[in-house]
Amino acid sequence: MKIGNNYLAILGVTTVTTVMSCSPTKKEYTSFELYPVRTGSLTEMEYTPLATKFFLWSPTAEEVRLMLYDAGEGGHAYETVKMELGENGTWTTSVDKDLLGKYYAFNVKINDKWQGDTPGINAHAVGVNGKRAAIIDWKTTNPEGWENDRRPSLKSPADMIIYEMHHRDFSVDSTSGIKNKGKYLALTEHGTVNSGNQSTGIDHLVELGVTHVHLLPSSDYASIDETKLDENHYNWGYDPVNYNVPDGSYSTDPYQPTVRVKEFKQMVQALHRAGIRVIMDVVYNHTFNTLESNFERTVPGYFYRQKEDGTLANGSGCGNETASERPMMRKFMIESVLYWIKEYHIDGFRFDLMGVHDIETMNEIRKAVNKVDPTICIYGEGWAAEAPQYPADSLAMKGNISHMPGIAVFSDELRDGLCGPVWEKDKGAFLAGVPGGEMSVKFGIVGAIKHPQVRCDSVNYSQKPWAEQPTQMVSYVSCHDGLCLVDRLKASMPGATPEQLVRLDKLAQTVVFTSQGIPFIYAGEEVMRDKQGIDNSYKSPDAVNAIDWRRKTTNGDIFTYYKRLIDLRKSHPAFRMGNAEMVRKHLEFLPVEGQNLIAFRLKERANGDSWEDIIVAFNSRTTPARLEIPVGKYTVVCKDGVIDVRGLGTQTGPEVIVPGQSALIMYK
Repeated sequence: MKIGNNYLAILGVTTVTTVMSCSPTKKEYTSFELYPVRTGSLTEMEYTPLATKFFLWSPTAEEVRLMLYDAGEGGHAYETVKMELGENGTWTTSVDKDLLGKYYAFNVKINDKWQGDTPGINAHAVGVNGKRAAIIDWKTTNPEGWENDRRPSLKSPADMIIYEMHHRDFSVDSTSGIKNKGKYLALTEHGTVNSGNQSTGIDHLVELGVTHVHLLPSSDYASIDETKLDENHYNWGYDPVNYNVPDGSYSTDPYQPTVRVKEFKQMVQALHRAGIRVIMDVVYNHTFNTLESNFERTVPGYFYRQKEDGTLANGSGCGNETASERPMMRKFMIESVLYWIKEYHIDGFRFDLMGVHDIETMNEIRKAVNKVDPTICIYGEGWAAEAPQYPADSLAMKGNISHMPGIAVFSDELRDGLCGPVWEKDKGAFLAGVPGGEMSVKFGIVGAIKHPQVRCDSVNYSQKPWAEQPTQMVSYVSCHDGLCLVDRLKASMPGATPEQLVRLDKLAQTVVFTSQGIPFIYAGEEVMRDKQGIDNSYKSPDAVNAIDWRRKTTNGDIFTYYKRLIDLRKSHPAFRMGNAEMVRKHLEFLPVEGQNLIAFRLKERANGDSWEDIIVAFNSRTTPARLEIPVGKYTVVCKDGVIDVRGLGTQTGPEVIVPGQSALIMYK
């Protein structure tokens, strides 16, 4: 997640009132822990043609009103209905008429003050810009064949290959050949090509060979005005408003609540048919604003952590941090994840600033998801922007990931061991030929697990292994956040020639795809995209963020390398053992002379591989390097920036030459 100035402004300070009256019962809650917990689901609206029931959990409210509207924006409520307080702080009412096509909002009165209109915390359909919830016929939102939609098979998380993309980046450029540019439907179009007649869009993803598409935030967010989509506004979407509704800016008609729902499902269905799973980027750690948020207007103070002086905690760096440990926030997160799985057939979740959340909540989410399908992936950022207002040993931070089985985190050790410190873009590391990063890279190669040859006292950020299994580590060199790989290489190596940039780009991703973690690449890296050196492009225009699909033609060699690298990993289980004991048994680092050279051997037929004794070497020096290897006859499959599993020649030990700024892979 990148923090943007548009929502870093002071969002308001609230003081927590520890004694709150709950008229008409006059019940007092002296702490948030004493608030009642709603039983059953957190559904806020149940529609039938004869009557629609409404529910709102607001235990400190004195009065709650339901407002009914004819439109998703503008105008006044045509009817106001008083709600009644029921069990566990939940207010209810029923409107005995057919409300299909209508919109609604709640307003809560606390301490004689009306909090302001809100669609509730759990709206599933909304009007334009998400100010009002919508009553729709859900049967009309299912594409043809939706009941037969199935997620593609996945035997192990070690088999995952993640491709992170933003809807606009991927398809908005004129070179994409895509009709529905920047929309959900862009990922349903087959047969799209660039000017060189090479595939783009979903066909490109199939050709590349990725198994998962990670979509940047796609639930309803604040920073794009859905009434002005003809303007070139852009945002990553890390400013959530309605967590359980697709964002309208990526639909073809944000004014019609059913359209965004159906088109999102069409996108998922198309990707599933193409053999690709879908991961959602979820941002439960904070909300766009605080005082006007749906959480705060419903139950003031409850959903956010506060400091001792009553001001808002700010672990997100965005003005607030949610309190995942409180029962109703935890319940909300679990139900939200399950809702996306059930209603939209989502296959995985990437948690933004996961370190803000508590360990117990993340484990409860994992447990609930396992009951549906244990192959649904969960991973996240194992850090926070600032220290959260919660005990550090109970937070879902990277260092605590061993307490969260089945959940993975990104390895900044590997990323910065290869590229250099992310906050100092002009400083390089292993790729730039700067010595000292080798052990951090080795830490990433083994998947952040305990390994006898990895000395953690020489690793950049971690003094001990944090993963129990290698599948708890996500391997990457770049993502939407920070400089993309090409820009990072240019910034840390300003004198590098175009040829050197190509060689180092290939070298970097070869490390990622031969590591034992889960490989992850940023969309467009496979065609050497750049973002003009801008590392925080969260609201930069399409001219900066969009992928220029002509690059697939001009950088065809790069694309071919990435494609074959992915195929190499998918074809050879030695590169994805998925088990810590197997990695320790079969992965052995070879001794090397000097610095900026790393080599390892995958001994025997690791993980049942058809190849025996695979040698992998990474040389970031500008000159060739000598490497001693066990005696034998080897078939070379990767050398000097070329991959061909049919063989690029043979080598015999006890010594081989590794060309400069490249990888060497061979097997007996």
